[in-house]
Amino acid sequence: MDALYYPFHLCHEKTLHQLLENYSHVHFLDFMALQLTPFMGATGFPDLMGDYYPDLLESGRIIQGHNVSGPLNGAMVAAVNQDLADPLWRSIFHEALKDDRRFQRGLVAFSQDSQGRSSVPTDSALLVAFQQPEREFVPYTVETLQAMSRRRLPEQESLAFEYGFGLIKTAAAVIYSIRRCQQLGSVAVTDSPGHHQLLTRACQRDSVELSKFCVKREGY
Repeated sequence: MDALYYPFHLCHEKTLHQLLENYSHVHFLDFMALQLTPFMGATGFPDLMGDYYPDLLESGRIIQGHNVSGPLNGAMVAAVNQDLADPLWRSIFHEALKDDRRFQRGLVAFSQDSQGRSSVPTDSALLVAFQQPEREFVPYTVETLQAMSRRRLPEQESLAFEYGFGLIKTAAAVIYSIRRCQQLGSVAVTDSPGHHQLLTRACQRDSVELSKFCVKREGY
């Protein structure tokens, strides 16, 4: 059976080796350059796993080119809003943001140590602001964030916007991953416990049958 690695477009070489030991082919999503409005979105990066492992790409062990960028269509907006309105989904997100370093790295930039491992956030104050307990209970929708993006925001509202945009990007990445796994008939695999829990919650809530696995990460 094939695996789809999610929600990031790159993974650590140790994760890749574990996946290749267990699956015939490993699919990778492109970087998700999400476009919230015509004038605002997330910047995409052109690098792909095949750039670092051309032999695996040529042999077909790595399969890439799954595009998840651009604006959200109506069905995606509805699905994202469903996640954002789900108290359990929001609780999982907020707990992972407090305790899961791999999850944090998807939302806040981290510096690297001499071995190339992510060590500390480059903006620790931003991460602490995101971790405040009350943020878990602030209602968000895609439409709310789109409206906020169209006006100049004071500092506190800017933090609220960034937290909300993190919610939307995370929900969209997990939803895209579920749908692409359904199309491919593949296993959803990640090395981020927080994303695994979010995907599991969404599948349970929506009665989606999907094979899924979380790789245990040690020392990286």
